[in-house]
Amino acid sequence: MQSINPATEEVVNEYPEAGPREAATAIARTQAAHEIWRTTGMSRRAEALEGAARILRDRRDEWAGLMTREMGKPITESRSEVEKCAWVCEYYAEHGEDFLAPAPAESDASKSYVAYRPLGVILAIMPWNFPFWQVFRFAAPALMAGNGAVLKHAPNVPGCALAIGDIFAEAGFPQDLLTPVLIHHKHAGEMIEDPLVRGVTLTGSTQAGRTVAAQAGQALKPTVLELGGSDPYIILADADIEQAVAACTTARLLNSGQSCIAAKRFVVVEAVRDVFEARLQEAFGERVVGDPMDKATQIGPIARRDLRQQLHGQVERSVAGGARLLMGGEIPPEPGYFYPVTLLTDVERGTPAWSEELFGPVGVIIPVEDTEEALAVANDTPYGLGAAIFTADVEEGERLARERLHAGSCFVNTFVRSDPRLPFGGIRDSGWGRELGREGIREWTNVKAVYVA
Repeated sequence: MQSINPATEEVVNEYPEAGPREAATAIARTQAAHEIWRTTGMSRRAEALEGAARILRDRRDEWAGLMTREMGKPITESRSEVEKCAWVCEYYAEHGEDFLAPAPAESDASKSYVAYRPLGVILAIMPWNFPFWQVFRFAAPALMAGNGAVLKHAPNVPGCALAIGDIFAEAGFPQDLLTPVLIHHKHAGEMIEDPLVRGVTLTGSTQAGRTVAAQAGQALKPTVLELGGSDPYIILADADIEQAVAACTTARLLNSGQSCIAAKRFVVVEAVRDVFEARLQEAFGERVVGDPMDKATQIGPIARRDLRQQLHGQVERSVAGGARLLMGGEIPPEPGYFYPVTLLTDVERGTPAWSEELFGPVGVIIPVEDTEEALAVANDTPYGLGAAIFTADVEEGERLARERLHAGSCFVNTFVRSDPRLPFGGIRDSGWGRELGREGIREWTNVKAVYVA
């Protein structure tokens, strides 16, 4: 299994790839660690999470450099990702016990309540785009709840997978409670079927979600699926354009545009279309593309060559389908999997830029006549992960976000992001279940009714 630096196309390292037998052994080791951990008190679990947070912060630059070398994330964003992982550990260390405290329930019994008990070993199938955060946002609540985890990470970030396993072991969790397995995705089904695996979480593409959901369903195992998105950002006629442009630029270009909750479609009311389009193009043009290890860089490479080629094909087909290219859209000749900051406007329904997820630094502008058409276009997608709306009427924006936008996270006058304090997840082709918040930690528990006559 190779780790390739997407900025240079050089091999960073090579790792031996595991097979089904090694995976089964890893699952068994994690089950043994879970049997110890499930009876460990909540205060001890919290101490271990706090230890993980300290290790993350104390060696932040080490972990950030590893992420940047393996998947090309700008180094300043890698450092921020490490900090966010420490935050989620601290959050569940502080609140996990309260979230899982028995909840009294009225009944005919002398005493009845709901208890939250761990399920066991959870298989985590994780992506490359946030190679630390995606794992920690699952692992912190899952381990705090008393579960164990086997990590099947993306094959292009094996160094990150092994480092995360080391962090949890060093922090004081039982050895093998979180076990990375460097294995090809074709063997994921065999891991799902293992009788010691009690649940599956996947962050990835919609197609991967369908495959995993079918396999887990056949095995009668619960799942949390955080899949793709084509998040709409609505800019209404009364929006603060400077505020909207700043938020939209960040939302589209964070992580070089490789984010499930990136702003994928800017749905702009015609009355402010010209000024928004001009300011957005200017803001996009100010972003610095370059060596992701340079702290001045804001846009790094696409993580893999095949992903860049897929993105470029989507741009070309959208232009052929009537979209107008305002900037970018050409693969540079220099080494590395770089793609220029690109902006499309007048995007037509049925083209990739309208209906597909574009995973890279490509902005898409869709002009509409009014608020009602904006809402119709925003909801005209099979996805439902995030959405945002920009308006001077905050009360009306809140109502539209709550009642009219079809997504798991709807933000007003700012960009969509995940936050340990809030549940995170999607609907429709963006998946099901929730991570983070109170809901996230309870996903991996047996919600048990206790009735005492």
